[in-house]
Amino acid sequence: MQKELLREILKQNEFTSHFSLDRVCAENASLKLNDKAASIGFIYRHIGEMMNLFAAMLGIPTDVRNSTMGEADHGQGADVEYSRQLISRGYGALKELVESSVDEDWLKPIDTPFFGTVTRMRLFSHALFHTSHHAGQISLTLARGK
Repeated sequence: MQKELLREILKQNEFTSHFSLDRVCAENASLKLNDKAASIGFIYRHIGEMMNLFAAMLGIPTDVRNSTMGEADHGQGADVEYSRQLISRGYGALKELVESSVDEDWLKPIDTPFFGTVTRMRLFSHALFHTSHHAGQISLTLARGK
């Protein structure tokens, strides 16, 4: 039952977030809410990188490297197709995690640089929240950006 619940939660996150994420393209990647905000392309790239890095913390290997977290927007998100691939890989990694884990794994502790020691379930939940949060930023920027 637990795998089924996790599959459904992941599926809903992907479905809901893609209302915003599927609208990102080269023509709107440079939009920002204001001069101090990150661009849509940067946020999009950040989502893809972090999904893969969260999955790596949970045991799914990746070759993805951070270029956005803690960094200023210097055009890292210009390659929208690469970012789209990162997001697809990220969802794939999270799906692999759900399929390869046993129920007992989800309550095991894991050390994170952000929250200290949390359960694997909490880090998985944060990865999904993080994606949704930034998808909302993209949606707002698409509606109000310049």
